[in-house]
Amino acid sequence: MGILPMDHRQDADATEKHGQDARGTTLAAILPGNTLKTRVPQVRVERRVAPAPPRYRNEVSKYIIRRSHDCSHCGKCAQLCPYGVHVRKPGYKYFCEPKSYRCIGSACEKTNHYCVAACPQAALQIVENPMMQILGDRRWSADMILATWMMAETGRVPPPEYGFCHQTGNSGGGFDKLRFKFPEKPSNGVSKDQIDTSVELNRRGDGRPQIRIDVPWYGGGMSFGSVSNVTQLSKARSAVAWNTFTCTGEGGYMERMRPYDDHVITQVATGLFGVREETIQRVPIVEFKYAQGAKPGLGGHLLGDKNTPAVARMREAVLGISLFSPFPFHSVYSIEDHMKHLDWIKHINRRALLSTKVSTPTDVDMVAVGSYAAGTHIIHIDGGYGGTGASPDIAKKNIAMPIEYAIGKVHGFLTTEGVRDKVTLMASGGVRTAHDVAKAIALGADGVVIGTAELVALGCVRCSRCESGRGCPRGIATTDPELSGKMDLEWGTQRMINLYHAWHEELVDILWRFGMRRVSELRGRTDLLMHLDYTKDVVPQT
Repeated sequence: MGILPMDHRQDADATEKHGQDARGTTLAAILPGNTLKTRVPQVRVERRVAPAPPRYRNEVSKYIIRRSHDCSHCGKCAQLCPYGVHVRKPGYKYFCEPKSYRCIGSACEKTNHYCVAACPQAALQIVENPMMQILGDRRWSADMILATWMMAETGRVPPPEYGFCHQTGNSGGGFDKLRFKFPEKPSNGVSKDQIDTSVELNRRGDGRPQIRIDVPWYGGGMSFGSVSNVTQLSKARSAVAWNTFTCTGEGGYMERMRPYDDHVITQVATGLFGVREETIQRVPIVEFKYAQGAKPGLGGHLLGDKNTPAVARMREAVLGISLFSPFPFHSVYSIEDHMKHLDWIKHINRRALLSTKVSTPTDVDMVAVGSYAAGTHIIHIDGGYGGTGASPDIAKKNIAMPIEYAIGKVHGFLTTEGVRDKVTLMASGGVRTAHDVAKAIALGADGVVIGTAELVALGCVRCSRCESGRGCPRGIATTDPELSGKMDLEWGTQRMINLYHAWHEELVDILWRFGMRRVSELRGRTDLLMHLDYTKDVVPQT
């Protein structure tokens, strides 16, 4: 298989000047049952909502507020505005630049706190931001991006007055054409605080740990190299707060992730970059990545610009060269070979659950049932709308089956074969909102794996320059120390915790409207969905 023996070579992030020396703590020998003699204390992160405002003074906004020189700085606009748009620092006579991203625009005209009309000098003007015409794309609309930023800042779903159409994009298909058929009122009188959103990850009853996550999602694989170490650590810390997981991707396992081991999935991909016995033994879940939905038939890509000294050390590769992992595991050409792979990991880590990540070819249902037969606990199907931000453009166009089709196909086949309740089905590849989470579950998944939404929470503007070493203007998907150093770890952690909280609120509201007590009751309930192309009376999403 090519797994390297455990050693104590300097890890890539040991050269990063953040925190203590990465080699300050080492693991001792492994006892029977995979119990460690010494173990790094696990960090606890509080699950609480706290303000996490944008890093930039002038954040991209839906509206722009212009203040003319006629302004007398009377302060009336600041007194009237309930959204904190107009700011004057204590001790200063003059106003700061308005926080336009908090403005609700024309919706304010009907209120008694419309600053434009109330200004005695007529010095204020509100105009639509032309950036809204170019921000995002059809799947990730400008409204969806701004709403995700707001959720990451406040931890709450955007109020209706902001007018964000954030539950669906403009792709013209998939989740954007699906709507829930909500009843007029909840049927069971369920209280929202009684609703259980947890998901069991081990349904095989094979004696391995019964792991339960508090929300039906976890963070997808984003390697150190494709994203910065601060981004990876923010994902890990938010996973700790919400008792879920994040995945290392195929770029190795940073030493700085040790305090979060209990909430990390390590990935064994075809390139085996940074894979060692020690890294496999550290975690509760190990994921085999056979393919990625956005580029089936191609392995992983990391272009030379992003292969910095730290990344090269982590991946045990040559500095500055492009890293391409092969598409298949050359030792796996059958279900029996796959079973052998899983058995190897089960012996190396006797407490780990096994996950199998596959793309969505036309026979994805056969692949899924074969993975179950081989002994996997989690089947992770990855559809064609997913990430691949670090890949060449040509690879990003080579998409697989949309995840909306694949979920139903796999769920139905596993049910027919009588094994649906013995395996956990996770879906990824285009899940952007809490409504997408709920729709995926209604189609037949147990939960979802998210990636891009986490990056948007950190301020991603979807400029699609992730493959370049210095291409990310916001220091999220970069390995450049100068750019990545501009993002604070505590801030990034709080943004993701807030996003998870807003999603949880929205998911609970969906379940409550259906009178459901558990998220598992929603699984496979396609009768609660409608497709706009086949519905005469179009019901708007509310």
